[in-house]
Amino acid sequence: MTGDESDIYNRSYVRAILSYMKDKYGINDYDPSESSSEAPNHVLVIDEINRGNISKIFGELITLLEPSKRKGANEEIELILPCSGDSFSIPDNLYIIGTMNTADRSLAMMDTALRRRFDFKEMMPNPTLFNQAKIKWQDVSIDFEQLLTKLNQRIEALYDREHTLGHAFFFPAYNAATAGEHEEAFELLALAFKNKIIPLLQEYFHDDWSKIALVLGDNQKLDNAGKEVTDYQFVTQQTIDYSSLFGARYEPDNFGADEYRFKLADENHSVWNRALAYVAIYEPQAIKRAAAMSGVEPMSTPA
Repeated sequence: MTGDESDIYNRSYVRAILSYMKDKYGINDYDPSESSSEAPNHVLVIDEINRGNISKIFGELITLLEPSKRKGANEEIELILPCSGDSFSIPDNLYIIGTMNTADRSLAMMDTALRRRFDFKEMMPNPTLFNQAKIKWQDVSIDFEQLLTKLNQRIEALYDREHTLGHAFFFPAYNAATAGEHEEAFELLALAFKNKIIPLLQEYFHDDWSKIALVLGDNQKLDNAGKEVTDYQFVTQQTIDYSSLFGARYEPDNFGADEYRFKLADENHSVWNRALAYVAIYEPQAIKRAAAMSGVEPMSTPA
């Protein structure tokens, strides 16, 4: 669009795009005489399709998406493009795939016309795709499949199944691990938790750190005496001393006050670099086993 309504159809721009697509992807010139049954299939992928205004994006094209209205079908429909005056129809060898995130609120507002013309297929996280890959670091093995499974089970129990974590969070670490770069894989995993997963959990649970600690299994990281092991906790529970904060005469209001506060480990805290802390997310007993093997109890606080 150039700003002049009479010249909305910018032919030079379209030619440049077509030229690039032919050079980059080997797309042939359009042959109107070619039968779609003889032409190869083509796929158009629209990522995050629900984030746009569907009615404005597709316009009258929405009708042409139906199989019965495509070129060569019994009820074939052609439209005349308003700017170029060319006739337009959709061949039956074009497949349109739209992706969307079920956690987005915009999904509930999806246009009924679009729902009627697309098949909807749910693609939930599938931890088995990690093929039992593991990060082998600091004498332990971090299992991607078990880690993602346990995190999602807890999120589903505390929130809902629509907000479970996808594979993309772990793929950089997974790719490094399968390439044998386990140190790099562990660093990428730690970064994923620090910069992506935990901030996302903050959004999910509205900064309710008690629930975030439950998702991370921090409440289950105990030593043989049943005390919480802070060395391996990403979110620690700390007692609030009201008398030292507000004086001995302070009394909580009628609704009471929380006796504890929760604190996320600092950026440079050693827990981010402890492989066992990630194993203990899905296997809390690993801490007790490690202590028994080493003969040294990790730092604990009263439960």
